[in-house]
Amino acid sequence: MKEEYPNDVASKTNIPLYGLILAGGMSSRMGRDKATLQYHGKPHWEFLYELVHQYCDRNFISIRGEQIADINDNVPSIVDKNEYRGPFNGILSAHAEYPTVAWLVIACDLPLIDTTTIEHLVRNRDVNNVATALATKESGLPEPLAAIWEPKGLKKAISYLKETDSSCPRKFLIKSNSTVIYPKNDAVLTNANSLEEYKQVTADLKQK
Repeated sequence: MKEEYPNDVASKTNIPLYGLILAGGMSSRMGRDKATLQYHGKPHWEFLYELVHQYCDRNFISIRGEQIADINDNVPSIVDKNEYRGPFNGILSAHAEYPTVAWLVIACDLPLIDTTTIEHLVRNRDVNNVATALATKESGLPEPLAAIWEPKGLKKAISYLKETDSSCPRKFLIKSNSTVIYPKNDAVLTNANSLEEYKQVTADLKQK
């Protein structure tokens, strides 16, 4: 049973919140599947799946077709439909499966995101905008792969992709009505996309 938050915006809307762990990236810079890297004693997709589980009605792993064999059969997955460009591929594939729900999207290249940050995001979800996204105080820019996407926002994104050459979800959020939420510590949005960044993050975690 999920914890009931005193000011939980989800209780003020009939739009369900589903979790989506984006694990379908090609990991070309890393040289190995980022979803299977371990920062917390288990594959990172599994860590993130458990992290969002308590905040969402249902949860899924977003994967490429060739990753099916690598994911536990007991874990619900959504295979990329390859109808959209870039990071939108996984998000809009999930939207196509469940078009009336909002999606709490977390990418597998975020090794330091934690329960406190996820709870902060969920508590401050703005159902009136296209999305509610985390952002560092340093940049102030929305992080589309650490965000809650509302169904109307994803529907609008489909039109956006048809009308523009850009496949960048951040640019879409900047141009649209989106809400930005700042975590207590910018470090939770650290990206690990290369082997060097992976080694640095694991070294920092060991020191802690």
